[in-house]
Amino acid sequence: MTTPAAHHAAEQAARDSAERAAHNSAERAARASYGRLLAILSARTHDIAASEDALADAFARALERWPADGVPVQPDAWLLSVARHRKLDAWRHSRVQDDATQTLLLLAGEMDEAGHDADAAATVPDERLRLLFVCAHPAIDAAARAPLMLQTVLGLDAARMAGAFLTSPSALGQRLVRAKARIRAAGISFEYPQARDLPHRLRDVLDGIYAAYGTGWDDVDGADALPRGLTTEAIDLGRILCRLMPAEPEPLGLLALMLFCEARTAARRTEAGAYVPLDQQEITRWDHALLAEAEHHLRIASAMQSLGPYQLEAAIQSAHCERRAGAPVPPEVLVSLYEGLLALRPSIGAQVSLACALANARGPETGLRALDAIPSDEVASYQPFWAARAHLLAAGGARVAARQAYDRAIGLSSNGAVRAYLHAMSERA
Repeated sequence: MTTPAAHHAAEQAARDSAERAAHNSAERAARASYGRLLAILSARTHDIAASEDALADAFARALERWPADGVPVQPDAWLLSVARHRKLDAWRHSRVQDDATQTLLLLAGEMDEAGHDADAAATVPDERLRLLFVCAHPAIDAAARAPLMLQTVLGLDAARMAGAFLTSPSALGQRLVRAKARIRAAGISFEYPQARDLPHRLRDVLDGIYAAYGTGWDDVDGADALPRGLTTEAIDLGRILCRLMPAEPEPLGLLALMLFCEARTAARRTEAGAYVPLDQQEITRWDHALLAEAEHHLRIASAMQSLGPYQLEAAIQSAHCERRAGAPVPPEVLVSLYEGLLALRPSIGAQVSLACALANARGPETGLRALDAIPSDEVASYQPFWAARAHLLAAGGARVAARQAYDRAIGLSSNGAVRAYLHAMSERA
């Protein structure tokens, strides 16, 4: 006979199991579908902030209901339906958007049918890409476009993104709030732009996708569950964009760039998790199929004879990977590639990389002079600058200054493996 205590324990175990299953399903849905769900909602409401609130309510509701009711067969469709009805309830309550509510009600029926028909969904353009082009609208502050894409399509918050945009979380958060208000106030269309307008928004969309990839790439240690999937999602968006705009070389350049980086993922850490610099990575741990695909896309882009910064960045990555063929690219070639990149699109990152290339080709003193030419206020909190400066000072024998620069780089790094590597290098200086 089962005792009351055993019965109670069994019931508690069943509840715990149901809660874990619900939590895991909600987490998977957030990681895999947040951007797509938000894009669908925003396309109907034309209000990104309100759609975010409705979607947050839907996830909270899922954690309440799924443990008791069971995880639905189609979690995405369930979340979308709840979020949409939350938004409808809010509009009914406010009674200020009757026309929009009626329109949304009509669209709601359409979405219910499409949500259960995977084939129908496959025939329409990717909703994430649609939202990326909306975020690239010329009426939105240029500095807000890429972070807006990361937040709305990929679900990153301002605190997570601030470092990538060299600003504070509070400043970035305010910039995003203003951008969403601008979309709502200006009545910016959530439809794909006309073909003639696509090239004008393309650069911002490319920047948004690459920023997403970079955010996932930086989280190589997997401390945060969401960014781990960002590299895959960014590459997926890059492939879709290439299909949408096959005559444009820069999407191909970006896709090649991401694939070159992705091919080296397994080699970036030792089996014990220690950081491995690019020039010390084991070539056998690179994914050579991805490298071949990257080279293929870069060749197609190059044949279009319209050079752009992403093609140049991909070419630089290709040069770094050439040592797998036993014939490393001459250092001066990398200097020329970085100079070309700076001519097309100046950035602090490219300036620091050029300084490293110059040091490799002509010696550490030349590299240090290039670093010194960068305005100090622009690199005060830029970790790669201080890491590069430390390496070059150490190579030139300036041990005390090198250790000071290493300390600065260590303080600016949020990655434990990188900090450990810099500590080791500082001790050798």
